[in-house]
Amino acid sequence: MATKITKDNFEELVIGSKKPVLADFWAAWCGPCRMLGPVIDELAEEQDEIFVCKINVDEEPQLAARFNVSTIPTVIAFKDGKVYNKSIGVVPKERLLALVK
Repeated sequence: MATKITKDNFEELVIGSKKPVLADFWAAWCGPCRMLGPVIDELAEEQDEIFVCKINVDEEPQLAARFNVSTIPTVIAFKDGKVYNKSIGVVPKERLLALVK
């Protein structure tokens, strides 16, 4: 299961991560987000070398605004605390993995 990120743990868990990070910006009411959710959770289970997390844009609007997330689902890859890559919409698992490679 992907880790839930809030403004309170974002700096420590995402920016401070030693591993590449995949952060899924999503909302409960978003159909495409619900389609992508199980794929994100699979990646969290399968990929030990990547930190996979979810950020609910309704609960954490300041994080969505900080990274200019205006369309969901948006998956942002972070490396060394910086935005490395981004994907918008529902995409295959392989494409998500490619964001951090």
